[in-house]
Amino acid sequence: MIAGYVLKIHSLHRVFIFDIMIKQRKRWLFVTGKLAEPALRRIVAELSQKIDFDYQIITLNISVAALMTTEWVARHFPKNVIGDIILLPGLCRGSPEIVTQATGIPAKHGPRDLLDLPEYFNLKSNKLLDDYGKFDIEIIAEINNVPSKPWDTVLAEAQKYRSDGADIIDIGCEPGNIYHQVKDVIQRLCDLGFRISIDSLKPEEIELALEGGANVVLSINSTNIKYVPHWLERFPNVEFVVIPDTVNDLTTLYKNAEQLLRWNAKIRVDPILEPIGHCFFNSLLRYAKVRYEYPDIPMLMGVGNITELTEVDSAGINVILAAICQELKVQSVLTTSVANWSRSSIKEWDLARRLVFYAVQHQTIPKRIEPNLVVLRDSKLREIGENTILELAHNVKDPNYRIIAELGNIYIFNNTIYLQGTDPFKLFQQLLQIDHNISPSHAFYLGYEMAKAEIALILHKNYTQDQPLNWGFLTPKEDEIH
Repeated sequence: MIAGYVLKIHSLHRVFIFDIMIKQRKRWLFVTGKLAEPALRRIVAELSQKIDFDYQIITLNISVAALMTTEWVARHFPKNVIGDIILLPGLCRGSPEIVTQATGIPAKHGPRDLLDLPEYFNLKSNKLLDDYGKFDIEIIAEINNVPSKPWDTVLAEAQKYRSDGADIIDIGCEPGNIYHQVKDVIQRLCDLGFRISIDSLKPEEIELALEGGANVVLSINSTNIKYVPHWLERFPNVEFVVIPDTVNDLTTLYKNAEQLLRWNAKIRVDPILEPIGHCFFNSLLRYAKVRYEYPDIPMLMGVGNITELTEVDSAGINVILAAICQELKVQSVLTTSVANWSRSSIKEWDLARRLVFYAVQHQTIPKRIEPNLVVLRDSKLREIGENTILELAHNVKDPNYRIIAELGNIYIFNNTIYLQGTDPFKLFQQLLQIDHNISPSHAFYLGYEMAKAEIALILHKNYTQDQPLNWGFLTPKEDEIH
């Protein structure tokens, strides 16, 4: 009896000491899948220093954490793990009690997105993004059809492209006739600090461009390669972009590239990206093949064949192309902004190259990192619910109208009026029947706000009265709003 009593005392003593340790420093067990592990490990390491807790990352044998169920976690959770709290992925389906019963450790769901962990732990920011913004893909922005444009237009386009993120301005010439003014145009741009490339196969046009100060020549193949030694003598620092003689002929690409390297020329190679419907995927395979066979050779991708020739908003396409370039180590892209649906391609590329660089370098999913590329819809839809709206309306004590848009409805109310509906015109007619004192300027204001509200409902965007809708990088600045 005495021995048993002493054993109980010692056990209670250990429990007491362990309880004190828990209160002083908790040990969190973060459950994840293989795909999210690198990003989760970095986030948790940062959090543990700020909040002062111990932790262990429990990486289960599954790629995507969202495919877990709590029953599956309970069966696969490792034995003999010590901890105070198991934090399950927010998208893990099922009751956390199942995991608690199987492990003896309290389990609960974390946030749906691991980037929300700082907020989950009541921290305002995530310093993991402090190094966000780096990139290693160069943007060459083409001014299309320069010979047909006056100088003021060329200069305005060059300035716009540079402000959007272009590193080099490409002078696009016309097939056929030689553009004899190209030297003067390039010289004037160079005097203003622009780096310039020339997009031409014609030797005379290329030489004029080089005399004007062009830094890069697009393009070199078997038709003009014999002029390269002459150009190298006069302009030793110029880079040459080598292309195949025909789009699917890597033999001539390799042959001409190797010849330029023997001449000690600076080169980039472009296997040519083809449009959708014209062997697009096979052209991507060519880029992969060149990278495999020449691991260190600089590469360029002309992305306009996709963005300009695919009638769809270009931002998403540009992010995917940027990801391909980042993973294949394609160091430069040639892009254009001619088609209306791709008119913001250069800015999209400037944002996309930073996003994909961060994602690849940190082995993290490109979510909740670059909100400016979400243009059509918003990243998260905030809804307060109809009960809260009714409560807000009940508490309004003045005649100023409040407008809320969510749950498929537009709500407009003040201290005496409460209306809701889906059609702004019908809502406004109802309002006029009740309120006969609306001035023309106030009517204009209400109409403008309800139009914004309707757009928000159609596109599933967040609407906030008196604030512009969020259009990502296209959102007007405050000083641009009238």
